[in-house]
Amino acid sequence: MTRRAPGPRVVPAAAPARVRDRLAAASGPVPVVHRGLHALYLRLDDLCVGVTAAGATSVPCALRVASPDLGPLAAVRSARVADGVLHLDDSAVVVRRLVDVSVPRLDPAPLRQVPLARGAADVVGAVAAELPAPALRLLAAGDPAAVLLLVGRGSGLTPLGDDVLAGWLALHRASGAAAPAVEDAVVRHLGRTTLLSATLLDCALRGEVLPQYAAVVRALPGHLAGTGRPALQAAVTDLVRVGHTSGAGLLLGLRTAIDHLTNQHTSPLTSPRSLVPSHGGHAA
Repeated sequence: MTRRAPGPRVVPAAAPARVRDRLAAASGPVPVVHRGLHALYLRLDDLCVGVTAAGATSVPCALRVASPDLGPLAAVRSARVADGVLHLDDSAVVVRRLVDVSVPRLDPAPLRQVPLARGAADVVGAVAAELPAPALRLLAAGDPAAVLLLVGRGSGLTPLGDDVLAGWLALHRASGAAAPAVEDAVVRHLGRTTLLSATLLDCALRGEVLPQYAAVVRALPGHLAGTGRPALQAAVTDLVRVGHTSGAGLLLGLRTAIDHLTNQHTSPLTSPRSLVPSHGGHAA
């Protein structure tokens, strides 16, 4: 009696619908662009697709597995896609559940600046100091010239300047506010940054965000109503803790977007305070 060869080890995953659909449309080998204990990133045509463990940041372009780390998948030697399934060596990462990565909707009219407790203010102020001050002023004004000063600026898989742009773009998507000049500039300059960061900027353009960013946006209406400051502060703290500077960069971008959106609804005499919080104090 002939014994049937064992099939691949199935690893169930959750994924955004767009990632599932891109896998369904793909076929053949895919190169690995980054390996780590908690996250693995692959090039799928012009998209960077991740496989992230529970201990990694849940980026909106990844398949999420429940294990605390990737275990043997972190040392994967070959990767390919067949019939909508990502095969990593002898493991098949199968999408079993969809996750919503869309940014919550937000009314821009009553927006006011996000308050920062001392620790968060220090971190956001520090990352702002790493970027060209003219870039932040231009971005707060909705000037596309800011993009060239920010895109690709910084080290790592997601440079800080890109994180700021992503936070800015995502809040405009949340509010439904059009920013075509800045958006077009971002699209034109995606080739100046890493594949992962370009993918995350593309996600932000589509309103696809990290869960920690979504939580901050979700808490804003309660803050505006005067009832939700503790929830907002907790969400801000969680976002700032993402990555080395990524969460702080996203928050700085969100605050810069609020400055832009509120300046569109107020006169110069009533415009909000600076987007960059002072060190050692609270920003409103």
